[in-house]
Amino acid sequence: MSQPRLLEIKKNVLDKNDRLAQALRARFQAAGVYVVNLVSSPGTGKTALLEQTLRQMVEQGQAVAALVGDLETENDANRLARSGAPVRQIVTAGVCHLEAEMIERHLAGWDLSSLDVLFIENVGNLVCPSSYDLGENLRVVLLSVTEGEDKPLKYPVMFNSSDVALITKIDLAEAVEFDRNAAYANIQAVRPGIQIIETSAKSGQGLAEWLAYLAQQRQALAK
Repeated sequence: MSQPRLLEIKKNVLDKNDRLAQALRARFQAAGVYVVNLVSSPGTGKTALLEQTLRQMVEQGQAVAALVGDLETENDANRLARSGAPVRQIVTAGVCHLEAEMIERHLAGWDLSSLDVLFIENVGNLVCPSSYDLGENLRVVLLSVTEGEDKPLKYPVMFNSSDVALITKIDLAEAVEFDRNAAYANIQAVRPGIQIIETSAKSGQGLAEWLAYLAQQRQALAK
């Protein structure tokens, strides 16, 4: 198959996804639910951070829920359900990203108007998810201290398309000789001005700042 034909197919797929995403965004807005898309490479501690986020928000009396994407298994959904929030697993069966159609399909039966925040934990991948709008209000990219400070330079599209960056596993920074200055410089080089929050699901560091940031973003949208 020729390259122009491949590009045409990809464009058609993305156009269809964008139309569905816009419809989802309008649906979310009408229901008054704020939607957060979490993206990262595998192993950043995305599920651990989301579990703590859900648990704390539930304890604060907020109505939250999550959709979690993986190629196989429902392990992460079972883990996140321990937070007390409603959780649904999206098994992509080999697809390396979530798509708007998958989100729409797995919302069936949920009363979105009863939710304050819906989290979407995307498939662990820093390439494909960057191209797929899911109708979210906020895209959050996670970078673990164990991954290497040059990840933003290697995957600029993902970092450039995100609204906020969370550095995870910050409790391990000293042990893995994490170069904070280099990581910050690389993130800012790709996405100038982006807010960066250091977090640890294990110690709880940065979680209050992260939750405050979410609340601030929701309030700004509501104005």
